[in-house]
Amino acid sequence: MPDKHHIVHPFPATYDADSEILILGSFPSVKSREMMYFYGHPQNRFWKVVAALYDEPVPETVDERRRFLLKNHIAVWDVIGECDIIGSADSTIENAVPNDLTGILETAHIRKIFVNGRKAEEMFIRYQERLTGRKAVCLPSTSPANAAWSLERLAQAWSVIKEKGMPEVDKR
Repeated sequence: MPDKHHIVHPFPATYDADSEILILGSFPSVKSREMMYFYGHPQNRFWKVVAALYDEPVPETVDERRRFLLKNHIAVWDVIGECDIIGSADSTIENAVPNDLTGILETAHIRKIFVNGRKAEEMFIRYQERLTGRKAVCLPSTSPANAAWSLERLAQAWSVIKEKGMPEVDKR
């Protein structure tokens, strides 16, 4: 069995003052860490899904991806800022330290928080919900491990991120 390594999240969140929705993953995969940007594994369907929702070409480079997110008022970050992990396996995460979402939540007008998959949801509830005082909506994972969901089915489920007039995030 490979060794567990302590990894600190190697790249910053993407957001600006115009960001309206926040999409949180769990922790970047090995490929994302190599690329130094979110959803870097070529089989992860995140970029295909969001591009389809906004009827735009799939962004390929880090700069294209960053511009795409900001143009569409999307902030992206991860729940976990550092942890012990084997490879990319969320199931091996231990000693997690949550990312500080304060900067995003104070700078941007985030109206809704979404999490990409059940593991991100579990970690958000465990590490972020009390800290932020907000709830998140869980969307089906775009990971290649979630093979039961077709690209079309994912895009349909993820279409909620575009809904206007959504209620404010529950701030309790």
